[in-house]
Amino acid sequence: MTNKEKILEIINKQGKIQYVNIVMSDLVIEKQIFKIGSTRYSFYVSSSYAKEHPEIFPSVFKKRYKNKSLEEHKVLAEIEEKFLQIKDLPENIKSIFTFSFSEMFNNAIEHSTSKNIIVEVSIKNNNLSFIVLDSGVGAFRNIMKRKNLNSEIEAIQDLLKGKTTTMPKSHSGEGIFFTSKSADLFILDSFGYQLIVSTRIGDVSIKNVSVIKRGTKVFFEIDINSERHLDQIFKKYTNLIDEGNFGFDKTEIRVKLYTIGGVHISRSQARRILFGLEKFKIILFDFENVPVVGQAFADEIYRVFQNKYPDIKIEEENMSEGVQFMIERAKNGAKNNN
Repeated sequence: MTNKEKILEIINKQGKIQYVNIVMSDLVIEKQIFKIGSTRYSFYVSSSYAKEHPEIFPSVFKKRYKNKSLEEHKVLAEIEEKFLQIKDLPENIKSIFTFSFSEMFNNAIEHSTSKNIIVEVSIKNNNLSFIVLDSGVGAFRNIMKRKNLNSEIEAIQDLLKGKTTTMPKSHSGEGIFFTSKSADLFILDSFGYQLIVSTRIGDVSIKNVSVIKRGTKVFFEIDINSERHLDQIFKKYTNLIDEGNFGFDKTEIRVKLYTIGGVHISRSQARRILFGLEKFKIILFDFENVPVVGQAFADEIYRVFQNKYPDIKIEEENMSEGVQFMIERAKNGAKNNN
């Protein structure tokens, strides 16, 4: 009996075609069969066939959305429906993808003012990646304008602290911070500036690029075999002081990103770094690749700021001997003055 004859037999018994569609849909939900494609050329395969022939699945999902009445959870549902590999990801990777994609797509919806948003999701060589691309106002320029900053560089610096948002009533400003910590590689590209966060090599950098991307492009990548867990990332930065508060308590500051040439001497440089940090309870200063700091720089952080906010805990790491000497000197000076 041919497939057509089988379908006709079912129709003759049930009296309507809807039954066939219901059965097929139920089998897809139960993962006994898979639907490949979404046009009239789509087809179904058994789960055993799918396991033996992974090449039948598309390796990329790409779509342009009109930024009108968009909701990120509906886009996620469409990706899962049409890009089946997402459903089979390890639970920790799927959770990271769901959180990170939702945050970045929602940013594009609500902040970019772009008419269209392009999404691309792919799994290649055991790496899951996604791109969210808009042609809007630009992430860095938007922050610079709304917060009255002097440059895109200052906007990126603020963004890295966390809790930075241009819509404080509806956003916490934590999305980019935690998304960048979740990825193996995270790149935010906008109007000639790139913020690059690579957890693979433990580095954060800001680059000026010659090819100018109008709007904002987010690139996110993670190894699908990564043992990283979203809850571990949140635990590292939240609820560290007050039990049960579940607040975003801690931030990390890469001091090298706050000046050109690697020399941190002036009090004004320290004030620029400290701007907005009173919102945190723990501040970790990473002095990697910072050869020296000045007396005024250290005094502003470890005496002036610390005296103003005595409940904030300040920590340091990756200090050179010169940096450690100047910081200890500032701490001792602060104690003697109290």
